[in-house]
Amino acid sequence: MRQRNISQYHLLQAGIDNKTLDSLKKNKNITMLTLEKLCTIIDCTPNDIVQFTQES
Repeated sequence: MRQRNISQYHLLQAGIDNKTLDSLKKNKNITMLTLEKLCTIIDCTPNDIVQFTQES
């Protein structure tokens, strides 16, 4: 978001709600629909947002 100058306010205006923003800040799960919305708003792909890690 920083690289593309997208603010939280912009996400709110584009339809991402406060609860979802809070989940994103806390690295909690989001839905695929939310991921799709974010990619559309930020103009990126899921690979730009999601990073898979292995838990031990």
